[in-house]
Amino acid sequence: MTTRTRGTGETPVPLNVSHLRHGYAVLLGLLVSLAGAHGQSAFSGQDAAHSFSGQFIVSSAGDGALFFQDQAATNRQIVRLEPALLAVAAERFKISLWRQLGLDSAAPWSGKIFLVLHPARSLDETVNIASDPFLNRWNYRVELPDVLARPRYARALSAVLLLEIANRTAAANGRPAEIPAWLVDGLAQQVLAADGEKVVLSAPAKKTAGQPASRLDQTERGFDPLASARRVLQNFPALTFDQLSWPTDAQEAGADGGAYFASAQLFLHELLALKNGPARLRAMLAALPDHLNWQTAFLDAFREDFQRPLDVEKWWALRVVNFAARDPGPRWTAAASRARLEALLSVPVEFRSASNALPAHAEISLQAALQDLSAAQRELVLRTKLRDLALVELRLAPPFGELAGGYRAALADFLGGHKTPAPASVTNKHRSTMKRHASIADTLKKLDALDRRRREAGFRPAILLPVNSNLVVP
Repeated sequence: MTTRTRGTGETPVPLNVSHLRHGYAVLLGLLVSLAGAHGQSAFSGQDAAHSFSGQFIVSSAGDGALFFQDQAATNRQIVRLEPALLAVAAERFKISLWRQLGLDSAAPWSGKIFLVLHPARSLDETVNIASDPFLNRWNYRVELPDVLARPRYARALSAVLLLEIANRTAAANGRPAEIPAWLVDGLAQQVLAADGEKVVLSAPAKKTAGQPASRLDQTERGFDPLASARRVLQNFPALTFDQLSWPTDAQEAGADGGAYFASAQLFLHELLALKNGPARLRAMLAALPDHLNWQTAFLDAFREDFQRPLDVEKWWALRVVNFAARDPGPRWTAAASRARLEALLSVPVEFRSASNALPAHAEISLQAALQDLSAAQRELVLRTKLRDLALVELRLAPPFGELAGGYRAALADFLGGHKTPAPASVTNKHRSTMKRHASIADTLKKLDALDRRRREAGFRPAILLPVNSNLVVP
């Protein structure tokens, strides 16, 4: 019996994970399928190429794709795979990923990984991962099109390698590991940033003077591995921890300008920078088969830093602000600053005018959010706004940066009890630690005064809904 569950993906990047367990669906952050398989022989292929360690066995189920030669030749994001090259690249990818997690390259591995190539039918074809218990270990079969996008290639290898690590202590009849999407994608992006030209070996897609030729873009070492993430997050807000935990289809497809992938890489980078960060991530992976969901394994492994998801969110907000403050990028124009600040000061909601009415989409002001949202919704919305205002303040043209600082200070006064996320600016007048919570009434007065200044600067007012409307933050 086979069941399918919708998960995370990159342009759509479904990965199917097969497991002998009445169709139990394992979320890898990609499209997941669970099916039964029996024995190592089911994964074997003829004329296979073996990696140096013997963990990877690569075979081809066809003569190779002919449809995407031009894209593979001209587009660096398209990879053309061949068994011999993939055996080398996969081994290098494993070593780089292990290095990120603090594992020695000579450390023993458990499950074998069979990589099976087939002629690509499209550039967004499904990548399937099947897991199969064999004696006292798990083996894995990864079915890959021989032409695919570079991020999808990295995601597939990251996912199967993390599964192999997590399932080393899992019983054959036990629960399979559930790998969070941010961990799969964060590590994939880290490996590409650190060792991209070593771990992606694309077969020549054209001939020059009768000889096979490939494009090679050599990147010098010693660069900032977060450079790409930094460029993205200068123009797009980083995802919250909740959004990273449950990314939307658009974010998974890269339709958000790459903000999800940049956020996942930065989140992983900051976790690794914590005290014993790599060891804690390894402990989390080892514990995954024993937990019903990855969140409990994550909080257990990082319990010295986080007691609850809100603690993660607060820590992450400060890390994002500090990261952006080191290189905020050039200032926006007055028109762009006005539009960006206006967007930040509205809250998207769904509301019902009657109990039996269909939900409608609208935007409300911060004042309406203070009065109409539940305490939990209000906390999440205002902390996100606080972080985003701090991120853009240094890039907004005067007087919009000063207005953003005023709104940020008002929200920090209301939330209280923590250090206000603030950009590293000697001219910032709102850098302070709030000792107490301001009342809703006082905060509304501050926001109203700031709104009057906004109107003088030519802003249009936010939409205000009746207080008794049934509001839900999407």
